[in-house]
Order: sequence, then structure tokens, then C-alpha cells
Amino acid sequence: MPGLAPPVADERTALLAFLAQQRQLLRVPAHGLTEEQGWATPSASELSIAGLLKHAARCERGWMDLVLRRAEAPRRTAEESDAPEFLPEPGETLAGLLADYERACAETDATVAGVADLGQGVPVPRGVPWFPAEIEEWSVRWVLLHLIEETARHGGHADIIRETLDGATLYPLLAAAEQWPDPWFQPWEPAAAPV
Repeated sequence: MPGLAPPVADERTALLAFLAQQRQLLRVPAHGLTEEQGWATPSASELSIAGLLKHAARCERGWMDLVLRRAEAPRRTAEESDAPEFLPEPGETLAGLLADYERACAETDATVAGVADLGQGVPVPRGVPWFPAEIEEWSVRWVLLHLIEETARHGGHADIIRETLDGATLYPLLAAAEQWPDPWFQPWEPAAAPV
């Protein structure tokens, strides 16, 4: 059934399938947007759909760096804002960010496929105020569940932003983006240009 994660056979497949579903629900609010709309911040927050995609790609890569023990998490105080990471840099485009997010997702999937045991330890970054000091490590399983949680949260942000921009909602956008053959929602279509 479109809009739902597919049936799963085992834990790893389940975690990756539900993560893939949440990723799609984060991407689809960008469907049919102009560049200007992609960076628009129409809600009370400073978030944009493009900025959320940029942030999600950075987060997936950061977590996989920890899983592979390639790097430590960036150090930041509780008072430091992460707002700049949601802003456009010269040359960044919505299409480019969507493509980069796809690459980050593929990198995560490849990393997880290479992990023999989802119970493998992942070090808890030190010096980051929101990570517990009393816990030494999480598991790859925990990291995947956390990525599902974070991606779902940001997908909700993107839904609100998109609906605020032009009234489009998730299922009609999904029906249009995925070209559902027999949609139970009228697929989203761009508004007709004024004559």
C-alpha cells in the first residue's frame, strides 16, 4: 500500500524500511516547489524545507561517522545556535540538496549493511551537552531508531511548512510524487497561473 513501509522479514530490514519511509516523507514536501519556496520560512520558526533536507543529510553522515568511528561529534555548547546550518550557502539549490540527501541515505544504508551486529557499540560523543555523560556507548540499533525519530520529526516540520506555503498536504503530494496508479487522494497539482 503506498504511503506505508513494506512488509519486513527481520530487524535490520525493518529498521531500514521504516527509515526509508520517513526519509520519503521528509523529501515529498519539496515536490513541485520553486527554489524560492524551498528556502521560504513561512512559519514561526526559521526552518525551511531546503534547510531541513540539508540538516538531515549532515545528521545521517555524522551518525555514520560515529558508527564507523571515523570522527567525533562536533563540540557545541547549549547556548550555540544551529540555525546557520539550515541557511543556504552560495550555490546551494533545492535540487542539489535533494540529490545530496539521497547520497547521504545511500551511504547510511551501505554502512548499516556492512555492520555484522546491530548491537555493535557506537561511542556517545563527549562534550555535547544534550548527550548523557553517564552512557559510554549506544548500539547501531539505537542510532537507527534515533535516525527514524529525528527524520520523522523533521518530516512533520516540513509538512507544516509546505501546508503553510501553498496548502499542499502529505498524501496528495505523495500520490503526485510517486504517481500512485489508483490514489485514494486527489494527487496534488500546481495551482493554475493567474490569467
